[in-house]
Amino acid sequence: MKYRAFGALALAAAFVAAGCTSGGSTEKTLKLGVTLPLSGGAAADGQPTLKGISLAVDEINEKGGIGGYKIETFPLDHSVNGKYNEQQGAQDMQTFVGDPKVFAIVGPYNSAVAKVQIPIGNDAGLLQCSPANTNQGLTKPEFGGLDLRPNFPDRIAYVRVAATDDIQGPAMSVYAYNTLGLKNVLVIHDVTTFGQGVAETFRDKFTELGGTVADFVGADPSTTDFNAIITAGMTKNPDGVYYGGVVTSGAGLLLKQMRQQGMDVPFLGPDGIVNGNGDADGSLIKIAGKDAAANSYGTIAAIGDFPAKDAFDASFIEHFKNDSEFKTPGAYSGPGYACATVALKALEEFLKTNASADDKAIREGVRAWVTDPSHTFETVLGTTAFDKNGDTTQPFISFYVTDPAAANNGDWVFKEQQNFGAE
Repeated sequence: MKYRAFGALALAAAFVAAGCTSGGSTEKTLKLGVTLPLSGGAAADGQPTLKGISLAVDEINEKGGIGGYKIETFPLDHSVNGKYNEQQGAQDMQTFVGDPKVFAIVGPYNSAVAKVQIPIGNDAGLLQCSPANTNQGLTKPEFGGLDLRPNFPDRIAYVRVAATDDIQGPAMSVYAYNTLGLKNVLVIHDVTTFGQGVAETFRDKFTELGGTVADFVGADPSTTDFNAIITAGMTKNPDGVYYGGVVTSGAGLLLKQMRQQGMDVPFLGPDGIVNGNGDADGSLIKIAGKDAAANSYGTIAAIGDFPAKDAFDASFIEHFKNDSEFKTPGAYSGPGYACATVALKALEEFLKTNASADDKAIREGVRAWVTDPSHTFETVLGTTAFDKNGDTTQPFISFYVTDPAAANNGDWVFKEQQNFGAE
């Protein structure tokens, strides 16, 4: 497809400068690694995100590459039996580190995978930008972030454009208490780094607001029968249920079984449950059924109504119109595109003054450029920058609700968003 400028983000403007060749194919190649869960039930999360990343790379190559280099998207799938797998994620990170042509990585999707990948990437000085990780302990020293970079505590190699769970969980608490009027919520989590962490922050803020947590229950990701938890929870008359976790850990089955037992209260969750429309395999709406999925609310730890959304969505749909699946953007397609933009822009800036640098120097140059808090990036999400810990300086939380009447057998619909950055 022809390159489309996205208004303010306009990658064309960012790369037509000295970094791009005048046209034609380039002889040299660099790789942008992508670490995501891409198969089975996890594909509903990973594939739309991968396509957002691939779109950015394809557009740059159509303009001639960067500084004499063609960019190759190099995805590795750490899904095992349809679910993200930390061990496979660690192995994939070793593969990226060992390939000198990999100048940066986009991903992962799940915080538990990031937790095992960050030490490997940090030791190697390989930039990693996550569009979706939210656990606060990955970066913030007060939550244990330094533990993930013990050998080089002052080196930042991991950044993210997503807001953290110490923001995401409380944001949904405020929405549940003030907007939905809930006062007694049953909290269930999947006992993972992400799921339990976000559930705890939801619980703590909800009780601070004056709400009651009917129960706080863990159900590991292999759980397929939630009926006992539901039955016990119903005796405490909750007016809502919050699930901390992802769909591959059972969110869709939990919701389906709730409705089968006549539990019709609002179902709430973090970004792990907002994973596509009712036609997408592995989506919460498809697993639960569009009618059962009604009255469900989720957060996305990123800006939902971003400046160039309409243009981005149209370009995404046009670019992938001939694909058999995942033809429309997912919740993290835009953030994935933004992470790719960040890495590509840093490469362009470094090569402006280091055109003859070798692969090792390019890798370090990209890492250093991105993690310099004084640098900003014009992306599809708007102006993006990272603080001293690698966290976005624009931590948005967006709120979504399911609409059973939407196309594609129901879908998630954007409601509102809020920037929780410092004034």
